[in-house]
Amino acid sequence: MTIDSGIKLLIVDDLPENLMALEALIRDDAYSVYQASSGDQALALLLEHEFALAILDVQMPGMNGFELAELIRGMARTRHLPIVFVSAAGKELDYAFKGYENGAVDFLYKPLDAHAVKSKVQVFVDLYRQRTELRRQLAALEESRRRQQALVAELQATQVELKRALQMRDEFMSMVVHELRTPLSVLAMEVRVRQHQVAADNAAFFASENLSKMFERDQRQVRSLTRLIDDMLDASQVTHGKLSIRPCSTDLSALMKRVVAEISAQRPDVPVTLRADEDVCGDWDEFRLEQVVVNLLTNALRYGAGKPIEVSLAKLPGAVAIKVTDHGVGIAEEDRARVFEQFVRVGDRSRAPGLGLGLYITKQLVEAHGGTISVDSTLGQGSTFTVALPVNG
Repeated sequence: MTIDSGIKLLIVDDLPENLMALEALIRDDAYSVYQASSGDQALALLLEHEFALAILDVQMPGMNGFELAELIRGMARTRHLPIVFVSAAGKELDYAFKGYENGAVDFLYKPLDAHAVKSKVQVFVDLYRQRTELRRQLAALEESRRRQQALVAELQATQVELKRALQMRDEFMSMVVHELRTPLSVLAMEVRVRQHQVAADNAAFFASENLSKMFERDQRQVRSLTRLIDDMLDASQVTHGKLSIRPCSTDLSALMKRVVAEISAQRPDVPVTLRADEDVCGDWDEFRLEQVVVNLLTNALRYGAGKPIEVSLAKLPGAVAIKVTDHGVGIAEEDRARVFEQFVRVGDRSRAPGLGLGLYITKQLVEAHGGTISVDSTLGQGSTFTVALPVNG
């Protein structure tokens, strides 16, 4: 017989000799037997243990077996506990009816028949095992159902994310085609015009002053193509966790002055002022921080409506702060968090050529340095982007 220490039987009788005799009859390695000499002791054990069967003597002083059975049936914990009464009352029908009304499932009559006692106990033990196994199976089924629901929810979320990724891919490819076509179309048109002038033997068209303007236009379109390609490469590196940061001793003040001067030379129509503390030095990746400043200034030029742009660099305790402020279209409150996501271009897209990667890459570069970037903006009044970088070195 399989030993199952988890199976417990309760026997209740006010006479110790009866308890000893009954336990001797039902003792088995397959289960444990607990004794109670009163209804109160039995209730205390019932609150502490889960029993497969309770065998109650009917005639006990104080609380008799019928009263104890009624209390057992009244508790949610023991409502379904099988109860067998032990009685010396013979087979009087009304006595049996009273027992069944109080929740009995069977009777044992004194003097006890050893074979009948063992057989009935074994039946109820087997039923308990079956109920326990059924509960285990139901719990396993419920757990399986929960896991399936979680898996379905995960698959649905993945499907939504995949659909979003496919949509982003399609939008990205559309933007790439559009953004690449613009400088390429301009270059192609320039080539056709020059071919036409060569065919017409118009040497004056290629005079030095005209050539200088042609080269400037060509360089502008090449810069646009280069920037688009660089943005795509940087975004790919971020996605694959390969964004490289090579810190070295960097004079951020000098870097900011150089970038602002270059931007101002390219866009002399927009005043860009710089207020910078001197000797702001640290251990940063100079090339990557130049990208950060260029991206923020380019963004300010795109959305600044041609109004002046203010740039500042200030020392903070253990950090430095870079601020770029424009006075243009601004950003709606619901769009402020989105501006740092991939391929996002808020507001009027006609104002914002590009792939929507500039601020996304900027955020990744800043965070790779252990810094933070934030935006403060009012729709129609402009925006201020603030970068805080820890000073390392």
